[in-house]
Formats: sequence, structure tokens, C-alpha cells
Amino acid sequence: MVEYKTPGEIDAMHGAGQVVARILAAVRARAVPGVRLSELDETARDVLAEARATSPFLGYHPPFAKSPFPSAICASVNDAALHDIPSRYRLADGDLLSVDCGATLDGWAADAAISVQVGRERPADARLIATATEALRAGIAAATPGGRLGDICAAIGAAGRAGGYGICTDFGGHGIGHAMHEDPHIPNIGRPGRGPRLIPGLVIAIEPWFLGGGTDAYRIDSNGWTIRSTDGSRAAHVEHTVAITDAGPRVLTCPV
Repeated sequence: MVEYKTPGEIDAMHGAGQVVARILAAVRARAVPGVRLSELDETARDVLAEARATSPFLGYHPPFAKSPFPSAICASVNDAALHDIPSRYRLADGDLLSVDCGATLDGWAADAAISVQVGRERPADARLIATATEALRAGIAAATPGGRLGDICAAIGAAGRAGGYGICTDFGGHGIGHAMHEDPHIPNIGRPGRGPRLIPGLVIAIEPWFLGGGTDAYRIDSNGWTIRSTDGSRAAHVEHTVAITDAGPRVLTCPV
């Protein structure tokens, strides 16, 4: 069931969104060659503690997973697209890192993700990240009252397909509020004019993720969490928490 938020509740979610923005900024600044993924998770936990917020990722146990998620962030490198568990792996020059994180503050959650190049830049990775970022912008621009959910999905999918990238619809955006994952599910491909109407008070996480090799196929590691491209190609993942308001889309996870 879709739950709609009041303007005051959206303001409260903006507070959680600002914690997420600070986490991503701190992790981005620390993501240099030689740093362990586990150290990035520690950075995220420090920001959460300072804000007196908690992680909706830590201990999260959806039906598809074998065990609860053990970390405060997902830190996915190169061919890992989503949900990789921060390990003692040290970032290497030229890695493509995607970081997904959330925060719960005063009972309200927010969720966002970034993809960054570590050290030496690769043109193919820059293009992949730029396309995912443009898809996110297009999805947000389509999140207007009176529109349809399919408008968001179609805008994201059009950007990804135009870039020649693989897109999987099994994992995508979602509603968010008291819980990190709420209705509706928001696939990254769709048809405009279809789906539920976008009504003020709906808060959603819009999150394009694309596979660089052009195939939509993926596999899940034995840990039950990490999603990888089947062909070894790199992946990018970006995300914002967005509220539908009478004035248009309000991004709650942008730093202010």
C-alpha cells in the first residue's frame, strides 16, 4: 500500500536526507587508492553517530537475502552493481566505486547513491556515470504531480538505452518513508502514461543503475547480496530520495 506524506513529514524526511548527503560527501572524499572498503563503512557510521541517526541498511533482511546486511553502506566496485558488502579490499587506481547508503532520523528514512572513479579516470567509466546521472535527472524531472509512475521509468530507460547500456528491472527505485523500502516499485524501464498517478505526498527513491556491457543479465554472489554483471562489465548506480509536491519534485538528499 502506498503511503502519502504530509508537508511536515516531508520536511522531517529532508532531515534524514541531509544526513545521507553528508555520508556520501565524506565517503567520496575518502575514496582514494589504498583505502579499504571497510574504512568507508566506518566513515559512514561516524557521520550517522554524529547526527544521532541510524542506518536502515544495517541488519536489513529482505526475502531474497540469505542473511541480514552487515554494514551501513553498500560499496560496489567495478563489475559489482549493487549491494556489495564492504570488505577489507583496498581501492585501486582506476576502480569504479558505487556507494549506496541510507539514514533514519526521528523515525524517517532517506536513501541515495553515487558512483565515482577512484584515482585515474577512464573515459568509458566517465561516460557510464554521466549517463546514469543524466537518467537520474530525467527521472526526477518526470516526477511531477499529475504524471504517471511510468513517466519516470520511461525517462530513465530512454537514457540508458540511448547509451547502449544494460538495464535490469528486478531491482530499481521504491517508495520510502518510515521504512526504507515501501510501495511502489519503480523499475528503470517503462512506458510513459502508464502506472499509478503521481500525487503530492508520494516520496520515492529514484535509482538508475546501468551495466556497461549492454546486456541486462546479472548474477548474485554466494553471499546472497552482491549483484554483478554476468559479462564482467562495469556498472554505475546513482540515486536520490524525491518527494512529489504541488510545486514539483523536491530532492531530499541533495546537500544544502
